[in-house]
Amino acid sequence: MSHPIQASLVAQAFEQACLAELQALKPGNVHVFADGHNMVVDDFVKSAHAAASAIAQPGLTVGQRVYRAVEATWQAVGCNTNLGIVLLSSPLIASALSGEGVSEVLAGLTQDDAKDVFRAIVMASPAGLGDSEQHDVHDAPQVTLLEAMRAAASRDRIAYQYVHNYEDVLGFGLQRYQEAMSQWDNEPWAATAVHLGFMARFPDSHVQRKYGLAAAEALCAETQEYEQLLMTYDNPKAAFASLLRFDADLKRRGLNPGTSADLTVATLLTAMLDKSLSLR
Repeated sequence: MSHPIQASLVAQAFEQACLAELQALKPGNVHVFADGHNMVVDDFVKSAHAAASAIAQPGLTVGQRVYRAVEATWQAVGCNTNLGIVLLSSPLIASALSGEGVSEVLAGLTQDDAKDVFRAIVMASPAGLGDSEQHDVHDAPQVTLLEAMRAAASRDRIAYQYVHNYEDVLGFGLQRYQEAMSQWDNEPWAATAVHLGFMARFPDSHVQRKYGLAAAEALCAETQEYEQLLMTYDNPKAAFASLLRFDADLKRRGLNPGTSADLTVATLLTAMLDKSLSLR
């Protein structure tokens, strides 16, 4: 157990992580250099602000954090901009506020958490999410949230984090972020490096839901060249033009690696919470 972090600092870290991710050139996603998929940067900025105080409110369960943050987002922008971010961030925030390890938070998830998360998913209504023969979000849950995530983990990288104690975020994501910051001392480009790393390593769940596993795996392979090239540069701006072309091409093809972006936000949030802890 570590020392708890004050709620206002946690809310600030969440909002900063969401905004920092928007400053990064993330091929296929919305960012300050290009909108896409009928969404604009301003929607994500408003969403980050609206969700921050809700998700970091003291005394809530993980499920309540998810539901209230999604509800606040809908009241602010009227669309789903951040469900994946909120699902990933809520256990991390619960851990930061309580001082418990994230594994303890995950082990303590209940059926009520599942009920609140299912309600949030129905409210957000993302394409193809929550339709399962085992645990359909439109039905009352008969299992804990962790058990529901376990049933989805083989096809959903966000659910996978719940089941595997955030190994992608706390392992690859945080290591890549720290390496990129050491290499360039530039947070937006470090976020780009994290995002491309996730895209190149794990079939994106959002792409897989929409187009199938083969398309998601093909995107992984396609991304590897761009990721490897970026990491060779002393100045990451040398990759800007080629990444912007890749971004436009993915958007023309309707490919939105949204789960990779959500994992990037979770990585940035973890780094910022670590910084908040060390600065106190």
